[in-house]
Amino acid sequence: NGATDPRIALPPGAPVFTKPTFGLAGTPEILDAVLATRRPVAVLVGAETDVCVYQSAVGLLDAGLRPLVVEDAVFAPGEMHERGLTRLRDAGVSSTHCKALAYEWVRTVERLDVLPRPAPFPL
Repeated sequence: NGATDPRIALPPGAPVFTKPTFGLAGTPEILDAVLATRRPVAVLVGAETDVCVYQSAVGLLDAGLRPLVVEDAVFAPGEMHERGLTRLRDAGVSSTHCKALAYEWVRTVERLDVLPRPAPFPL
């Protein structure tokens, strides 16, 4: 509810948006910014797996993108997290986890130094 905390708006100077809708695609300036990256995959992390993450993912699917939900970087209270993940799968949204995503982005042993140490996930 409200603007992104500037402490997590990365890289420094990145735009900060107010999201008055549950799904990010319902806010035109946010959807336009995502589409402007011209990347086919949108990686989703954040709060309320069953509401905001779900609605954002479905909105991105409708906009022609492939949302990828990072299961251990989204959350909702109690059983709502698992319910949200089930709904996402049922909607055809792909998922991954932090460790897999980190290694997919790094791709080679030579680039392992870009990963934080100690690793924020079990190795």
